[in-house]
Order: sequence, then structure tokens, then C-alpha cells
Amino acid sequence: MNIDFNKNTDHLVPVIIQDNSTKNVLMLGYMNQEAFNKTVESNKVTFFSRTKKRLWTKGEESSNYLNVVSIQNDCDNDTLLIQVNPVGPTCHKGTDTCWGESNNQSYGFLTQLEEVIKNRREAGNAENSYVASLFEKGINKIAQKVGEEAVEIVIEAKDNNDDLFLNEGADLLFHYLILLQAKGFTLQDTVKILENRHQ
Repeated sequence: MNIDFNKNTDHLVPVIIQDNSTKNVLMLGYMNQEAFNKTVESNKVTFFSRTKKRLWTKGEESSNYLNVVSIQNDCDNDTLLIQVNPVGPTCHKGTDTCWGESNNQSYGFLTQLEEVIKNRREAGNAENSYVASLFEKGINKIAQKVGEEAVEIVIEAKDNNDDLFLNEGADLLFHYLILLQAKGFTLQDTVKILENRHQ
């Protein structure tokens, strides 16, 4: 890997640390050649501390190591992206990230949709909310709706109308998210099963 440690007078390059699973950015540090070499050798992220003026392996005191999964160099060869499996919180203040955010898995819009479903369920306004009305009718009605949508997507899969097929797929996924919450689960629980099967 060709890393340009000489671009700056301090011979350091910035290093972005990203969780390999959640893809959340955990922290930013700096490496010189020696820190990079130690990181590669130990498979644990080692930085050069600009305040202590020495190498320090993240977790050397707390045991909250950053186990290396992959290392990528950027297009200018002067910034590294290291994907890791973190052991415990990353920040020295005890938070998951150095920005004080939780290192939770996000599925983008689907995570937002789960939150909307949760909020509408809790609001309980069945007259003005389709989601709330389904929860009010109970698990049998919710499960029935999932079954109906599953049948409809099978029917559309045999036809040539892609728009109808995709819309039925969206309906099925939406009602499945509702059913998951009705059973006390989230999309993450399903993903974990798929991940375990993949291993």
C-alpha cells in the first residue's frame, strides 16, 4: 500500500475508523509509518498520539480494542479508512463514537419507517392512522394482512407489470415491519438470522 506520509511535515496521515458492521464512523486518529506497521502486524489499530508524542494502541488501557477488518487508502494516498470490529465503546469518554452517538445499525429509510410505525402505534389514533388501526385490531388481523400481501406479490410475479409487482413488494415489506413490531421484534432481529446463516 503506497501511503504518502511525507505530504505533511509531521509525517502523519489522518485515519478514519469505521465500524465494519454498522458502517458508522467511530473516530478519527493519525498514523505515521511506524503506527501503520504495528497496526498491520497486530491487527489492532495503533495511532500516533500527537499529544503524548508516541504510539498508542487503542484499548491498551481500557481493552476496548479496534480489531482491523480492512484498510483502504484514498485516491491521494494521504488518508486511510480502516474498517474495524470494535470491542466496547470507542471514545475515551465511554460513548460508542467520539461524537457521542450510539453505534446502532441503520437500514436507512427502513429504519426511519420502523420509527414511524412505532410512533403511530404508541400514539394510538386509530381513526386517523392506518398503522394504529391495525395494531388496535390485534395480531390476527396484522398477520392476515401479511398473508394477503404475500399472495398478491405472488400473483403479480407471474404477470408482466413491474410497477404492480414492486408496489405489492412494498406493501408486503411494510406489513411485515408492522408484524415484527407486533411480535416485539425489529428488522435487526431478522437480519441477525440471515447473517448467522451466511457464516
